[in-house]
Amino acid sequence: MSHDNTADNLDAAARSAKRRRRDKSLKDQMGQERAAIDAGPQPAVILVQPQMGENIGAAARAMLNFGLTDLRVVAPRDGWPNERAYALASGAAPLLDNAKLFETTADAVADLSFIMAATARRRELEIPVIGTGEVGPQLVKCQASGIASGIMFGPEKSGLTNDDVVLCDFILTYPINPAFQSLNLAQAVAVFSYIWGSRESTAPPDFFDNPAPLPAPRKDLTLMMEHLEDELEKAGFFYPPQKTPLMKNNIRAPLIRGQFTEQEVRTFRGMIKALAKGRGEARK
Repeated sequence: MSHDNTADNLDAAARSAKRRRRDKSLKDQMGQERAAIDAGPQPAVILVQPQMGENIGAAARAMLNFGLTDLRVVAPRDGWPNERAYALASGAAPLLDNAKLFETTADAVADLSFIMAATARRRELEIPVIGTGEVGPQLVKCQASGIASGIMFGPEKSGLTNDDVVLCDFILTYPINPAFQSLNLAQAVAVFSYIWGSRESTAPPDFFDNPAPLPAPRKDLTLMMEHLEDELEKAGFFYPPQKTPLMKNNIRAPLIRGQFTEQEVRTFRGMIKALAKGRGEARK
């Protein structure tokens, strides 16, 4: 490693230490309380000889998006820590700060009991293949049983070697286009992270479950419709006159189905007023 690279890595280490001291917030980037770590061990994500710091950072960001925090890096080409990884990690810098560095793949998986290799290539090895639909339930079993698990991803240019894959219980393969199997390292980690995040449910997160606003009182809605009908009458919309009752009913039916809230009623009446008075006149 060159003197410049050594200096860069020392600077990166110093900056990561500062980031660790700053990371005291109990809330995430959306202002939500940070979720508690799942009970039981999470899968470790093992990056074997990654070549680009940017991919390590982007992988860490995808991991943290779905609640994975155990990142292990094996013999990264450009050394560690790597400032380029932090540039792509965004809010996942603490995950990089706590990443574990290993010299060999065997060392990185030594404490794991269930290991998968992510690869799109056929291997001349007698190792069972597992698909994306099966791996989620398998990981749930591991976590519930306290079994330490992990998944390894190979370097960007060449992928995992057979010597790496033979350490694994399963080969995990994605339903990828056979005519174009070149998946970026960080993207591959993101796909697995999503599988982990949706292992038990694909329902929206709890913070989307805000109670729906109540519909406006029917009196407010009736006044809004009368306001609209009055302006339409002035504009000569109701023609011929004998069809006016039917036309009004046809207008009212979808507006009632819309379940307008009180705020929506106020907004709609403001729109009617603006259209009736003409451009620039509604605020006068």
